[in-house]
Amino acid sequence: MGRVFKFHNDVDTDQIIASQYLLLPNIEEMKVYTFESIDKDFAKKVKEGDIVVAGENFGCGSSREQAPSVLKALGVKAVVAKSFARIFYRNSINIGLPVIISKDLYDKVEDGADIDINLSEGWIKTEDETLPCTKLPPYMQNILDHGGLINFLNEGEE
Repeated sequence: MGRVFKFHNDVDTDQIIASQYLLLPNIEEMKVYTFESIDKDFAKKVKEGDIVVAGENFGCGSSREQAPSVLKALGVKAVVAKSFARIFYRNSINIGLPVIISKDLYDKVEDGADIDINLSEGWIKTEDETLPCTKLPPYMQNILDHGGLINFLNEGEE
């Protein structure tokens, strides 16, 4: 179970982590500024296991890997959206942050609600119903299980 932090359509990478914070030396220092322009208290409110839910085209904009990295560093369990920008999607999988497509969840859940996600079976449970979501292919799930692509490659396929 995780608490929902709901965001709009077309959240770009600059809204996730603004470019001026990319000058900071590491993700740990950057993460406190996550979503600063949309919700200045997000980094203080989010807890390990919480879930970002968004509309269409989440992660559009630049190709910065720091955008999914700050979310993962804050303990975000997954990002669920109607659709993702391609490079954000790949960067997320590469760093071990689950990104899940659900066409229905955004319109059926409110900010602050609790939901449960099962990636291997492809469902999301809200208070009222169970909704389908993308079921990741085994090779992508394997990358996530290893904590990202680099760990997967370093440990070898099991």
